[in-house]
Amino acid sequence: MSFVIYPYRDSNRPLFESIMPVILTITTIVFSIMYFKKISTNYLHEGILAGSTWFVVSLLIDLIMFLPDSPMQMPFADYMMDIGLTYLIIPIVVTGIGYIIEGR
Repeated sequence: MSFVIYPYRDSNRPLFESIMPVILTITTIVFSIMYFKKISTNYLHEGILAGSTWFVVSLLIDLIMFLPDSPMQMPFADYMMDIGLTYLIIPIVVTGIGYIIEGR
């Protein structure tokens, strides 16, 4: 989705910055539901594991696109302040869902 709305990053930055976390949260919840339907025990552990893995994978995919010699060059520190920290939504949501299911 970020590729689709990427033109807004420069032309309407506030809209872009508002849409991305919403899309990321919705996507994380949908995939978490799909993931936890296949799990029968250790929900909190699985939430931590899946959330951490998805977080790292998201960073790695982005770093390919944003680091020097890439199509959308951006220094690492700028990337982390602008985009990377937003990905913390992933492990927080997935771990939270695992915690809630574990407590049932």
